Amino acid sequence: MSWTRVLVLSGTTFLLILTCVPPGVFMVQSDASNLFKPRSRRSPPYYEAQAEQRVKILATEHWREHNEEKMDEYDRYTREYSKETNERTRETNEQLREFHYDGRYPRYHWFH
Repeated sequence: MSWTRVLVLSGTTFLLILTCVPPGVFMVQSDASNLFKPRSRRSPPYYEAQAEQRVKILATEHWREHNEEKMDEYDRYTREYSKETNERTRETNEQLREFHYDGRYPRYHWFH
């Protein structure tokens, strides 16, 4: 009894799904048979696919160049910032050494 209910219920849901499917979901038989055929090099879809591939490759190259430029710009900025920071700390340390120098010890010990 329970198996028949399961079969009837699944069959009705299957029929309901098939009747509610909008037109255009399934392909015409001629289109479906041509779907898996290998394309020849003379067919227009082959050239269209090649053109699309070229466009994608160019877009990827532009994206890569843009990212490289941004990375180079950031690297230059970080190098310059670190140089400025090192220069400021060196100047600050030099000024502190001059300020605290009492003249008793030779100065060359501080500048290794």
